[in-house]
Amino acid sequence: MSKYRKYKDLLRDIPLFPDIFTNGITRNLAHPKKSFMGLYTKRTMEKYNNVMIKNAVKLCQIQAHHAILEVGFGPGLGLQEALKYLTDPRGKLFGLDISEYMHKVARERLGPQLASGRVHLLQGRVECIPLPDHCIHGVFHSNCHLYWPDMATATAELLRVMRPGARMLATCDLGFLRRGVDQGFFKGMTLEPEPYLQALRAVGFLGVSMEDLTDEGKSFQVIYATSPPPSTTETQTS
Repeated sequence: MSKYRKYKDLLRDIPLFPDIFTNGITRNLAHPKKSFMGLYTKRTMEKYNNVMIKNAVKLCQIQAHHAILEVGFGPGLGLQEALKYLTDPRGKLFGLDISEYMHKVARERLGPQLASGRVHLLQGRVECIPLPDHCIHGVFHSNCHLYWPDMATATAELLRVMRPGARMLATCDLGFLRRGVDQGFFKGMTLEPEPYLQALRAVGFLGVSMEDLTDEGKSFQVIYATSPPPSTTETQTS
């Protein structure tokens, strides 16, 4: 039996948690603070999201010279994984997160890469990404979009910073999230993927789809989307 299967069985056996605990953990998943619950959240992210993050990075089709953005980088595991693909000196990696605590954790994890200029950490919300238009070759995130209060603005911002034809990858574990709801977590969150898929399509993303994957004994969902290709006029003038 895999460690992930054991973890899921344990979660299924736990009864409903008190609101003071579930609300605190939900708040820290959305915006981790330097506190007991923030530390618990960090360790949960490091333990539980790793397989999904690795798959998001792998499926993002990163090339060595690309500029890549991770939204909601948390403790920095995704940034660390993406760096393995960016072997060209031109390659750049950007991470966006609202949490000061997660910035501190990621800085400790990625100190040499930050010092060399290969990694850039941005503090802020996905609804207002501090990057210029059409500068990013690929975007990935994991268990992140459910915390965005304004999906229309967030998806429009993602599209704005992405180059024509760039790929966006998102991973999530709907089974785990739904069990969390049954246990009292994620109050007020939009867990089901359809509103996110609709928001991506509404702002102009193409090829928006979702599929189920299994890796290392863990089942999860992958959402795909691509920014529109350059127009004929843009191609002729580039």
